[in-house]
Amino acid sequence: MAFTVICEICGNSIEPTESVCPFCQTPCAVFAKQTSGMLHRIINLEKGMPLVEQALERLRNELFVSSRQGVKVITLIHGYGSTGQGGGIRREVRQHLRYLQHQHQINDMIHGEEFSRNSGRGRQLLRRFPFLTDHRDLNRANPGVTLVIL
Repeated sequence: MAFTVICEICGNSIEPTESVCPFCQTPCAVFAKQTSGMLHRIINLEKGMPLVEQALERLRNELFVSSRQGVKVITLIHGYGSTGQGGGIRREVRQHLRYLQHQHQINDMIHGEEFSRNSGRGRQLLRRFPFLTDHRDLNRANPGVTLVIL
């Protein structure tokens, strides 16, 4: 069985001997997944402080690549915004995801605030994808992330 190392922040494949991701420069933030069955990616849309349109373009690209690779769940890190009322990237990403869901281009999405063992949608997601029981945002009510089910 071939193993690859996937960066936990940007989701790109890197060499197992690398100590820093060459794509996002994150030190040692990797986890091993089987090449033939990568089920989950974490994509940081706020890295580099992009404009809203740049973040949306990255979202579209990452969704396309992930669906081609057979990824089942994507965790999007879009942040909450510095104003304390929700930022532009968060608002536009979630609006775009609702549109994609309406167009049947994604199956579902769950906001980080709802991703809990105590919510019906959270329990349903965990039953469907048990590997998410180790997710770092489970039960944290994190408004800065959204999970996308492809």
